[in-house]
Amino acid sequence: MPVPMRVGFVGIGISDFGQFCRDWHRPTRKIGPNLSGFVNFSPSMCHFLKKFLSWRGFVGIIPRPERDFSQKCRDLTQAKCQKISKICRDWEQAFVVTIRGPSTVHLSRAHHTVSGYSERMADLYKEAVWSLYSFTCNKVQDLAQTRMRVVLFSALSICGAVLAQSSVDSYIATESPIAKAGMLANIGASGSKSEGAKSGIVIASPSTVNPNYLFTWVRDSSLVFKVIIDQFTTGQDTTLLGQIQDFITAETNLQQVSNPSGTISTGGLGEPKFNVDGTAFTGSWGRPQRDGPALRSTAMITYANWLLKNTTASDVLNTLWPTIKLDLDYVASNWNQTGFDLWEEIQSSSFFTTAVQHRSLREGATLAKALGQDASTYTTQADNVLCFLQLYWNPSAGYITANTGGGRSGKDANTALASIHTFDPAAGCDASTFQPCSDKALSSLKVYVDSFRSIYTLNGGIAANVAVATGRYPEDVYMGGNPWYLTTAAVAEQLYDALIVWEAQGSLDVTTISLPFFQQFLSSVTVGTYASSTSTFTTLTSAVKTFADGFLEIHAKFTPSNGGLAEQFDRNNGTPLSAVDLTWSYAAALTVFSARAGTKPASWGAAGLTVPTTCERGPQGATVAVTFNVQATTVEGENIYLTGSVDALQDWSPDNAMILSPANYPTWSITVNVPASTLIEYKYIRKMNGVLTSWESDPNNQFSSPATGTFVLNDNWR
Repeated sequence: MPVPMRVGFVGIGISDFGQFCRDWHRPTRKIGPNLSGFVNFSPSMCHFLKKFLSWRGFVGIIPRPERDFSQKCRDLTQAKCQKISKICRDWEQAFVVTIRGPSTVHLSRAHHTVSGYSERMADLYKEAVWSLYSFTCNKVQDLAQTRMRVVLFSALSICGAVLAQSSVDSYIATESPIAKAGMLANIGASGSKSEGAKSGIVIASPSTVNPNYLFTWVRDSSLVFKVIIDQFTTGQDTTLLGQIQDFITAETNLQQVSNPSGTISTGGLGEPKFNVDGTAFTGSWGRPQRDGPALRSTAMITYANWLLKNTTASDVLNTLWPTIKLDLDYVASNWNQTGFDLWEEIQSSSFFTTAVQHRSLREGATLAKALGQDASTYTTQADNVLCFLQLYWNPSAGYITANTGGGRSGKDANTALASIHTFDPAAGCDASTFQPCSDKALSSLKVYVDSFRSIYTLNGGIAANVAVATGRYPEDVYMGGNPWYLTTAAVAEQLYDALIVWEAQGSLDVTTISLPFFQQFLSSVTVGTYASSTSTFTTLTSAVKTFADGFLEIHAKFTPSNGGLAEQFDRNNGTPLSAVDLTWSYAAALTVFSARAGTKPASWGAAGLTVPTTCERGPQGATVAVTFNVQATTVEGENIYLTGSVDALQDWSPDNAMILSPANYPTWSITVNVPASTLIEYKYIRKMNGVLTSWESDPNNQFSSPATGTFVLNDNWR
């Protein structure tokens, strides 16, 4: 006998049978070629079914021909199937169904005799259950593909998928207002948890110890206000205008604040965080971070586009455009410079940063044209960024490598976050911009999710095609390396975004790249295009929706009863950890809820793009000559080398480090042309006969290069 397998199913709850009978009283509904007659959902039939479903211990054996079931599912509309799927509440009994291909229906006399039912009642039971099968449509579609299979339906597996959907609906209903209130509470100066923050300043979290997140990050603030601006511009909440205006004022002021990354004209826009009173944070940090200006400009462009429809171009040109232009100019000039990633740990090129930079330049060019401004630089550099974006794809491993440096695997939530924050429904499943439903984004998502299946105790015993808790990246050790609320939500959001596009275009494509992703839900699926009228489309989209809901179930399970969202939850027991009331966690909850509701964001220009055949490195900006002098004593065969954070200093490569001249020994010297107006970090290293022996001690040396002229640095070996 074949091995039993568990699958999701749909049952009928007793309390809902009255409505069921009213909705489905169809005396002429045929239910199968092997059953004589027709089903009449009369009051007596409903009465019987109520009795049957209230009785426990029944096992029935029901064969059915595969083709009839498939046809019946095609005949029934999606809406009717969904209606039935909502009424599974109380059915708790397991039963076994055996499919033997075309044959006669039989029912073991022993079972129905024990129950006290007559042969006629047994026949009614057979007819009723056969009909219920038809109503479940895509929930058991793959059963029709095997002529003999034994399936064990337990109470949980029967109602699991439906109850899961119900629980997610309930969670969203209760958590949405909490998340929004939590987000707004962290915005100064009126937010209840933003004490000390200037008006329009977003605090990352009110947490001040272990860790201290009472600062404002440009990235977090921009992502939060993108949510707020979207809610305002789509009419969901028209009371948010004042806060949007405060945000614009606050960020415009922050652009002018000199900081360790530089001034407004020397790289200061790459500064990642500030004090909540709007002053510079001068402590040691991973700087610069080049995603902030891109995300901030995207948020403001969304508002500017609304203003263009509701005011005049001159209003936008005189108020918003100067702030937006500063950020766009920074992105256009610096996209090809390395910086720290969104987790503030690796200094290299980063997929998330490159992706959001590409988006900002595209929509920035469109806005510039609408305002009568020159957009050529933004368009040219957007093409260059798009070309560079392709280099993150790892074809042999089937995933997007999150960072070009850092020594990690590159499996990172960075990539899913990039996909959802550059989602453009008009672009369909475009792979060049890594849209959520693109084969590359889906393949990468599977690799990322699977990397957490075995490393968290929370994820133990979960099937390979079921949702699990996810964190930033599998090698993470920060605060113990735990799942994050916002990364787990990001997985669900990418899947919901994919569903939005598949439903809108009426088909989905399975390619050789995305095949492993889809095979986890339907092992028999093959490469091809599946129209929405096919059973394969229905099966796959239903499975993806269930998969996505699973991540929100996890999100819900480890959200405390008050709805507060921290940064992380413990990898062993799910206890909330790290910073409390993380503003980004609240914003991420709101965006995933919106995606599940099928909300389509506005297009930003990703549709119809062509990747250039030749990648350009970007603008050749001004350079200045910097002389590096270091006092260092050496032994015979030993030399001093230099490397650092920009291309001119070999991007921290010890192998390619530049040798200094000992002409004025013990002073070693070299003159290098470096980018002007840039914060640069560097170190000296020692090599014996060309072999690396030691690095200079921490911290890194750093300086801001001038806008023009020359510069001399005098150092001592540390």
